[in-house]
Amino acid sequence: MIQFLLNNTPVTVENSRPTITLLDWLRKDRGLVGTKEGCASGDCGACTLLVGEQVAHGSSEKQWRYKTINSCLMLLGNAHGKHIVTVEAVTQNLYADVDELHPVQKAMVESHGSQCGFCTPGIIMSLLALYINNASYPGKKAVIHALGGNLCRCTGYQPILKAAEKAFEYERQPVAWAATADSFARSLRNAGNSLKEIPSLRFEQNHFYVPQSLKQLVNLKNQCPEARLIAGGTDLSIEFTQQLTEPAIIISVTQVTELIQVSDSGDGLVIGAAATYADFIELFCRHYPESKELFERLGSEQIRNGGTLGGSLGNASPIGDPAPLLIALDATLELVSIAGTRHVKVEDFFTGYRQTVLTANEVIRQVLIPKRPASLKLASHKISKRFEDDISTVCLVLAVDHADDQITAVRCAMGGMAALPARAKTVEQQLLGASLSQHSFNQAASALAQDFSPMSDVRASAEYRLTVSQNLLTRIGYEFCQPIDVVNVAEQPAVRIAHASL
Repeated sequence: MIQFLLNNTPVTVENSRPTITLLDWLRKDRGLVGTKEGCASGDCGACTLLVGEQVAHGSSEKQWRYKTINSCLMLLGNAHGKHIVTVEAVTQNLYADVDELHPVQKAMVESHGSQCGFCTPGIIMSLLALYINNASYPGKKAVIHALGGNLCRCTGYQPILKAAEKAFEYERQPVAWAATADSFARSLRNAGNSLKEIPSLRFEQNHFYVPQSLKQLVNLKNQCPEARLIAGGTDLSIEFTQQLTEPAIIISVTQVTELIQVSDSGDGLVIGAAATYADFIELFCRHYPESKELFERLGSEQIRNGGTLGGSLGNASPIGDPAPLLIALDATLELVSIAGTRHVKVEDFFTGYRQTVLTANEVIRQVLIPKRPASLKLASHKISKRFEDDISTVCLVLAVDHADDQITAVRCAMGGMAALPARAKTVEQQLLGASLSQHSFNQAASALAQDFSPMSDVRASAEYRLTVSQNLLTRIGYEFCQPIDVVNVAEQPAVRIAHASL
């Protein structure tokens, strides 16, 4: 069985289809229809709700942290131990007067931020997360960032932006469920201390397991090598809901303690395979600020709150954004099975279209990223039809080390150009030993056609992919031909050919 807190009510579920999403369960089993189904693929945000989990803050007792999630992608089994908050719980009285509404709801009404109302519940939940996590108005940029995964085509966004600011002008209102959530957390801890079984769901012969430790995960994968692993479900859940696949066994990695750790070891970064993007982006960008735009454009806030490196790499998509970045940084994967541990370079992990070196009983434990070399220059670029929340057409990441204006090491990785993420070896050979000059990058751009023969598909033609990639290399030349302050790499102003901003 699994246990979680739904609004103000503790819930226990034992029998349910392993592939059912939280959205479907809420609407069909609980009649909580305020959470809407729009695209059912994590794109529109109509199904947004809050997921609370207890996290440690230094030496103090664990506290609840709330984040937005697309409930159309989150499987019911992953709700174990969490606090699920739907729009019905924002205001207890569904027929309340305007003055009795929560500040984010009241502000939406008074700012005329809702028209047809279909997407409004998801927007309310995104604004509620912003309200809970900020004591004062965090600014327009933060609001736009928080609403990046919520589409609204009725009112336009200006009234909604006004509502976000106005919500902070009312008297501060604490969350109504705090006491219930703390009580639930205590009861769950007590149950966990006495109950040794792995939390699970079952339906006929199908099972969903939520292991809590690496040992449990590895043993399960060894016993059930055919099992599908799932983390945020930002890709795999769509296979379940739209292709209607029903694997016999699903194993969640979201609560495996060893897989959700993030640290700076001094020798580099260690990122657990099940740590969400939201959990590690800040640390990653502290060392590699050039990757910030790539991560911020990787889905929406809801997607970054659920998606993981392990899921993206294990999925082995040729257009996954993190893979080219990790390949360019010479990152390594730690793979674990009942037989032990082995390490594989990310560039050697992919063997073909959606194929990897993982054996049937192996799991990805963590990603190891080397310490940044003193004179490294890094560029990461993503080309897509939409600037935000879109799949890559081309992703190019170039890491260059240099001394005395001569390139001494180079790694160029690309996604969207072949059946798997791969290095541009001819480009690298062209740049290695060359001067750090615009001419060198122009020459390297002309050599790119020797590395890839991209395909044409619905996102772009082969000619476009090749041309835009060559243009990116030329663009990087302009960005790289400047001095670098290694000590203050995160603070230094960089030459960046920027996109239009709001």
